[in-house]
Amino acid sequence: MGSFSIWHWLVVLLVILLLFGSGKISGLMGDVAKGIKSFKANIKDEDGKDAAMAADPAAQTPVPPSGTIAAPGTQPNTAQAANPSRPAA
Repeated sequence: MGSFSIWHWLVVLLVILLLFGSGKISGLMGDVAKGIKSFKANIKDEDGKDAAMAADPAAQTPVPPSGTIAAPGTQPNTAQAANPSRPAA
């Protein structure tokens, strides 16, 4: 009495197909599959980045101060950043 028979499930499936149509369901399942693939690829990329950072801590670059961009291994020109109208040396 508490479980559904095969006929109940067939009626539910028929109603779902009538409401959404077979094209929408297949498109939805394709979108779900693309989302899963994208999720797995991002997890794989994150694992690779974590492993690379753990192996080479020198590869971690510090963020330059106050939004300036400095070449790796150099110090930003703080005088130029403090006074933008002054020409760079």
